[in-house]
Amino acid sequence: MASVQAEPTKIAHAAHGARAVLLPRQLSDPEFALFARVGGRREVQPGEIIFRRGELGRSMFIVESGQIQLEFGDGMPDKLIGPREFFGELVLFIGSHTRVANAVALNPVVLHIVDHDTFDELIASEPRLLAQFMRRSFSYLVASEQQLIQSLKRRNEDLMVTLDSLRQTRTQLSTAQRLVQTDELTGLCNRRGLYMFLERLAEYRLPGTVLGLLLIDLDRFKQINDRCGHLIGDQVLRAIAEEVQNAAASTDVPARLGGDEFALLMQVTGEEELRARATQIIAGVHALRFPGCNEGLGVSVSIGGGLCADGADWAVWYSDADAALYEAKGRGGDGYEVAPPHGNQSGGLHSVI
Repeated sequence: MASVQAEPTKIAHAAHGARAVLLPRQLSDPEFALFARVGGRREVQPGEIIFRRGELGRSMFIVESGQIQLEFGDGMPDKLIGPREFFGELVLFIGSHTRVANAVALNPVVLHIVDHDTFDELIASEPRLLAQFMRRSFSYLVASEQQLIQSLKRRNEDLMVTLDSLRQTRTQLSTAQRLVQTDELTGLCNRRGLYMFLERLAEYRLPGTVLGLLLIDLDRFKQINDRCGHLIGDQVLRAIAEEVQNAAASTDVPARLGGDEFALLMQVTGEEELRARATQIIAGVHALRFPGCNEGLGVSVSIGGGLCADGADWAVWYSDADAALYEAKGRGGDGYEVAPPHGNQSGGLHSVI
């Protein structure tokens, strides 16, 4: 079952004047112009392999047009790299590096290739722009390595319990309490854990922030189970959970409420940040691919959200976000809606995607 892929530039610019969100692998205009100017240009045909898993890498690649699929194997979901995005950058930071995935062209692709020597020259001639690029790249690499470690450890139940214990140290709960508050499949907080956190919410509030809630629902999940089987369905749920986790800050609570419904309770600066988090989740899900079903299954999610009214409780927050989620689903899914502040008498939801 394939999903329609939105262009990264369209995903990154939400409606209603929201600030552009630069996705982790997406280059800024000056960065793209610089690498396109100095990099060697290469046209790639559909099905052509750019590099193979296990071989030594020597260059970074920037996609001008088309899409590249990174195939990690070992039961991990594939990822799509689209226009104005880069991959293979680690070789520029540490020298020769063994590739961890196959890179295959899905359609006609135009690439710009930057080797180690060219990158060193750029560091000398464009230090400010390269420092900005490297900071963002390092952050993404660290997050990716952490995600890889989590995926590998999840294969062993005992190691998964240990990892969950490390994540829950800030709550200072006993092992028994932690186990009943954690969703077994995804490792996220479950409903019981979320409710217990809400009871102590005042202890974790940050000054200058407001609470925001996103409800995330997988589109057409029953069809995925029916056509691909429950093992693939479980893999999809774990991958969605990781994208919700990636969008969460240390003070936020990502949770699986049950079935294919997830929640992210956040402390944000306002509605703009709420929209940015929803955009990040949708973009991350768009990039997922699951080998073994329909030549690479793609999935999408619908998201409903809103800022949480002061003085109201979880039931009110959930009701407002759920109404927004219903609107997103009614528009065909694969997007998000933001509810107006609770008690707004003007009526109607803020349509976004």
